[in-house]
Amino acid sequence: MGDNRRVNTASVNQPGSVASPLTARIFAAIDAAGGQLSFERFMSMALYEPGFGYYAAGTPKFGHFPSQGSDFVTAPELTPLFARALARQVAQALAATGTQEVWEFGAGSGALAAELIAALDALGQPVARYTIVELSSELRERQRERLAACGDRVRWADTLPERIEGVLVGNEVLDAIPVTPLARREGVWHERVVVRAGDGFAWADRPTTLRPPLDVPGEHDYCTEVHPLVEAFIRTIADRLARGVALFIDYGFPEAEYYHPQRHMGTLVAHRAHQVDDEVLDRPGEKDITAHVNFTGVALAAQDAGLDVIGYTSQGRFLINLGLVELSQGADPRERSRMQMLVHEHEMGELFKVIALTPSGGGAGWVPVGFAHGDRTHRL
Repeated sequence: MGDNRRVNTASVNQPGSVASPLTARIFAAIDAAGGQLSFERFMSMALYEPGFGYYAAGTPKFGHFPSQGSDFVTAPELTPLFARALARQVAQALAATGTQEVWEFGAGSGALAAELIAALDALGQPVARYTIVELSSELRERQRERLAACGDRVRWADTLPERIEGVLVGNEVLDAIPVTPLARREGVWHERVVVRAGDGFAWADRPTTLRPPLDVPGEHDYCTEVHPLVEAFIRTIADRLARGVALFIDYGFPEAEYYHPQRHMGTLVAHRAHQVDDEVLDRPGEKDITAHVNFTGVALAAQDAGLDVIGYTSQGRFLINLGLVELSQGADPRERSRMQMLVHEHEMGELFKVIALTPSGGGAGWVPVGFAHGDRTHRL
């Protein structure tokens, strides 16, 4: 394998398995790359390869239970109360910035879009247009079916225009952008790449000049991730957003927590049938692959590209500020229980964070209601 590679075979597909079409494509990509494929490329193919990637295939993904054939549940699928609360922030942002369009990135099943459009109508702040940016053609068709009643107010965009005005929403989007894993072994930093191993894949470590943005004290072995593609995405948003607000909701930490010395196993995991495992190289296309978000990196990339951070807090505090508890009054016990999952600190309330970005000066004269209490921008 060469002296510059350290192979870990713990994540190899079972010997004797029949290679899937996606596996065959990844094998070809590895061969074309000289035997080592960046994990960014592997993750991109595993999730988005047309016709075969996890988000490009026709299998169920979103649902409450494994019996539904789903792998995980997101807040919009958990309860419509999430979208109804979020609509209050979107409505305020539309009014404050004088815009009339919502852009949603990665709309999943279309649940958030359907509820947001209805809730904004009910609040007297209807959107003139709701634009969805969706990489998966399969998910796009599901969204078309679900949102058919919304008529021509909803459209889908293949590319971003040079200029965007409106409120941008991304719920669990940043965590699905491919990352670069790093490993410190015996004091030396390596990039973790993917190699062929029998009928499957294995990790190999190659020396790199890449480093986490913070020094990680100690000499112990340490695995983590850096997020150049997430930061590039934020810079693209900054380049296009002429007027409005971008709201991103995802699980993650500020930098000091992300690169804490005790978080030595990193955050890269896979989801299947509502179970979490760290075998991210196993069964590509059949699992979701995800990593937590470094929100300090998001904020710095935004600021360097000309955006202001006008709010950052936990999902629980954000939704409570938006009146989620009030909205749940009169709901049945099941809905109230699901509402609690959104805000409870041992569920989604603390792990998930919300960050709001706007073009420089765009936040002057108003305070986003979702961050009115408990803002943590100073902790980024």
